[in-house]
Amino acid sequence: MAAPTPPAFARTVRGSGPGLLLAHGAGGGIEANYGPILEELAARHTVVGVDYPGTGATPKADGPLDLDQLADQLVAAADAEGLDTFAVSGYSLGGPVAIRLAARHPERVESLVLSATFAHADTRTALAASLWQQLFESGQHTLLAGYLNLMTLSEPALNALTPAQVHAFAEQLASSLPSGTGDQVDLVRRADVRGDLAGIAVPALVVVTTADPLISPSLQRQLAAAIPTAEIAELPAGHLPFLERPQDWLKLISDFLTENRGG
Repeated sequence: MAAPTPPAFARTVRGSGPGLLLAHGAGGGIEANYGPILEELAARHTVVGVDYPGTGATPKADGPLDLDQLADQLVAAADAEGLDTFAVSGYSLGGPVAIRLAARHPERVESLVLSATFAHADTRTALAASLWQQLFESGQHTLLAGYLNLMTLSEPALNALTPAQVHAFAEQLASSLPSGTGDQVDLVRRADVRGDLAGIAVPALVVVTTADPLISPSLQRQLAAAIPTAEIAELPAGHLPFLERPQDWLKLISDFLTENRGG
């Protein structure tokens, strides 16, 4: 008897025009990671994203997540919306998802935008993700939120906040952590798409967040150097470009898509 087909992931669909798929980060979601720029992207594109297991309306997974599953679910969402070809934007963990999607479905992908991301977790990133996962799974969510403030905001952005504001921000974040956070962060530690990079033949933009405490700029540049078609754009922000510099991030993405897709 064949194994049951896993349920489709919850979908976000906005706009009309050329296809643009969105892959979100660990412990995030389409709305959380792309919300501040979603309407502007949808003004020129049919924007399609899926929430990973344990985020939004997508049920938590029974076992470990894998990149192939996430990539194929995103393509299934594109199929459901009638998109034959598309650009793909991957943020943080969404970067490896987007790269794996391009490797598995090269005929479908027109271009890639990879922001604040990595091809594999180096020792530093793996340590950060391990602490993130342990704090989440131990139920210390307020402590985790404080840790994430430290590990995601740039130094100027963090120092612009008062201790009271940091505490309030942490309390708000702690109450909104997706149930699948632990599974998603576990995938950050295991993801490795280095073997897929040399085969990428479509235009690619790597947005390096130059003040990123979580995914070091050097790791981001290593990713770009291994993609034959990649160009780099530097964004002076921490790991949350949608929070610190949403309009600058939007402009980088939109200009690249316009240049490479007429979109």
